[in-house]
Amino acid sequence: MARNVSTRRKLVVTVVAWTIGILIFFPILWTFLTSFKTEAQAIASPPSLLFFDWTTENYHEVQSRSDYFKHFMNSVVVSFGSTLLGLVIAIPSAWAMAFAPTKRTKDVLMWMLSTKMMPPVGVLVPMYLMFRNTGLLDTRTGLVIVLTLINLPIIIWMLYTYFAEIPGEILEAARMDGASLSKEIIYVLTPMAIPGIASTLLLNIILAWNEAFWTLNLSAAKAAPLTAFIASYSSPEGLFYAKLSAASTMAIAPILILGWFSQKQLVRGLTFGAVK
Repeated sequence: MARNVSTRRKLVVTVVAWTIGILIFFPILWTFLTSFKTEAQAIASPPSLLFFDWTTENYHEVQSRSDYFKHFMNSVVVSFGSTLLGLVIAIPSAWAMAFAPTKRTKDVLMWMLSTKMMPPVGVLVPMYLMFRNTGLLDTRTGLVIVLTLINLPIIIWMLYTYFAEIPGEILEAARMDGASLSKEIIYVLTPMAIPGIASTLLLNIILAWNEAFWTLNLSAAKAAPLTAFIASYSSPEGLFYAKLSAASTMAIAPILILGWFSQKQLVRGLTFGAVK
C-alpha cells in the first residue's frame, strides 16, 4: 500500500513539475515562433501556433538595421567583466565575514542585502550626473562598474554561505604549514569552494546580461548591450511584434545556451552545503 502511495505521489509531482516547466517555457517558445512570422501573422486573431508561412525576413531586417554583434560583444564584456570584478572583491570579503567575523558582521550583511531593496530610479539622477561628469557615460567601463556594484551584495552573500560550510580547521592547518593569507585564499579556500564560486559566477552573469534599467539609462550607441538592442524595436510608431520577437530571440539565445550547458554545475553549486 505504501508503495502505491509513493508511486502516485511521484506521478503527481512529475505532472505538476512538467506543467510548471511548460508554463515557464511557453513565453520563450511563443517569442521564438513569432520571430518567424510576418507582422500580419504576428497580430492575427486567432493566432497560429505552428501552421503559418515561416520566414527569416525578420532576422535579416534586424541584422541590417542594427549591428547585433556589436551589442552582443558589449553584453559579453559588461556581464563577464562585472562578474569577474565582483568575484575579485567578494572572495576576500566573504572570507573575512566567514572566518574572521566581528559583532558587526551580520549587520553589514543585512545592510548589503537592504541595498537591493532600494528602487534603482531613486538614485538614477545622481548616478547619471556622476557618470556624465567623470566621462563614464555610454562606456563599457561605466556599465561594468555600475553592474558590479549592483550585484556585489548577491555575490558576497552567496560566497559567504558557501565559505561558512567549509571547516575552519582546514584553514588553520594551512596556516600551521606556513601559508600566508593570500595563499590561504587562493590555494586552499578557493579550490574547495569551486562549485559555489561557479554557480555564483553563472548566476551573476545571467543577472548582468538581463539588466535593463541601468544599461538603458547609462548607455546610448557605443556601449549599448543587447537589452538596448531589444528596446530599439519597441516603438510607439507601430506594432513590430515579429521584429521585436526576432531581436529578443537573438538576445536571449546566448544566455539560454550557456544556462543549458552549465545547468548541472549551477544546480550543484546552488545546493552546495545544503545536504550534509
